[in-house]
Amino acid sequence: MQSYQHFTLTERENLYMLRKAEYGIRAIARELGRSPSSISRELKRNLDKDSRYNAWNATFAYIRRRKKSRRKMRFEKDSELKAWTITQLKKYWPPETIVAIWKREHPGERLSHTSIYRAIKAGILPEITEDRHLRRRGRLKYKAQNCAPVKVDRRIRDWPAEVVDRARVGDWEGDTVRGAPGKGVILTLVDRKSRFLAAHLCANKRADTVKDAIIASMRGKPAKTMSFDNGSEFAEYHKVEDQLETTIYFADPHHPWQRGTNENLNGILRFFFPKGTNFLNISSSYLKFIVDLVNDRPRKCLGWLSPRDVFFAKCCI
Repeated sequence: MQSYQHFTLTERENLYMLRKAEYGIRAIARELGRSPSSISRELKRNLDKDSRYNAWNATFAYIRRRKKSRRKMRFEKDSELKAWTITQLKKYWPPETIVAIWKREHPGERLSHTSIYRAIKAGILPEITEDRHLRRRGRLKYKAQNCAPVKVDRRIRDWPAEVVDRARVGDWEGDTVRGAPGKGVILTLVDRKSRFLAAHLCANKRADTVKDAIIASMRGKPAKTMSFDNGSEFAEYHKVEDQLETTIYFADPHHPWQRGTNENLNGILRFFFPKGTNFLNISSSYLKFIVDLVNDRPRKCLGWLSPRDVFFAKCCI
């Protein structure tokens, strides 16, 4: 069977000349080596309102139709996948996470995270938008901020091997997420091995307030080491070391990548608490709800296990 080929501009010009010479459809088909049905369709598609055929107009119309034509997207054909994806996006799962868990539960099926991004952009997933459900929203991740230095005893470059290798639970990276000026902060602490997040609302950035928040956040949790930036809110770290019997390290100035795990989790929280948020109006129960969402989300770096599973040793990685 001969493969189908679209009409070329040359063929359309010849069709125009043969039709002008009053050749019939079958005669035109013989001259062009086409089937009569192909000639009939070409004329039917491209005749103008006065039943005239123009080769150039027909070619332009063909190009327009080709640009508009597309295969149905995966989510237009698979209702189960569409419903499941919408459910996970409403829980603020990243597309990459959705793909990994879907493939784990449906071995052998193909799916790409770019398909999810395209479906959202095309409006195929009801109630899902880039601005409301995707972390970046097309904006910059963060801007560099100045911080007041603290006189420190140890630097992150002095970490023991267990901390560097993420070999155990209980090595924490910490920082504060700022709200509107004078409207409170959130203390965030992230376990390096499990990526488990602990967070605490603080009315201000005073060192004594943050010190109490660190101690409260670590209640019932192992705290072998802790690592912070050089912000003045961590100035009372010696008291934290004494009460928690831990060792605290600090990043080098202007080296946020040394605490990359915490920086990443702070970026995730910024999705729920944009810059300028009044944290004095945020309840502890709502913060706990958001933290639970984050801790129950499967992570690629954990082999698609959740931080909660790894932190509480429900499995081993």
